[in-house]
Amino acid sequence: MTLQKILITGELVLHERAAEVQEINGNVCDLVADMFETMDAAPGVGLAATQIGVGLRIFVFSYSFQDREIRGVAINPTLALSALSDEELDEDADAEGCLSIPGERFPLKRADNVTLTATDLEGVEFQIEAQGWLARIFQHEFDHLEGILFADRLVKPHKRLMKKAIKENGWGKVGSSWLPGKDYLEP
Repeated sequence: MTLQKILITGELVLHERAAEVQEINGNVCDLVADMFETMDAAPGVGLAATQIGVGLRIFVFSYSFQDREIRGVAINPTLALSALSDEELDEDADAEGCLSIPGERFPLKRADNVTLTATDLEGVEFQIEAQGWLARIFQHEFDHLEGILFADRLVKPHKRLMKKAIKENGWGKVGSSWLPGKDYLEP
């Protein structure tokens, strides 16, 4: 396992749709092990392969709820979403962040319920029905595989504030990354 640099918004792979995994082999298994190590060190609750520069449809996740940990890998996932609620955006409960936009958190409306269908490392298809925070994690990571960052989904005034933060940090261009456990690395 190798700790990987996490790419920051502006890197092309973060803004393109990832390719389907054609074969689950030793390289994919090694990639997933690196992804878990990097996610845990960040620390994060999810990490897409695109975030470490690999344009494949893979994400890992780890979520603890009521003394139960849900941890896994989703290869070539699909996601079915419930409708968005009509409730007003909650600044705290709907706050979301991203390892590819480190340190920034803004509220974002997400579906309350999702069904994730994917393949695991053994090539077995599985399905998870999720709600709440786990549903948010799945939507966030799935978006990465579509080339969408949570910043792309923000609405005013949060979208304007995010653009300002990206500009002030010198992000939004090729060459920015950071290594978990270290300070932000200059391009």
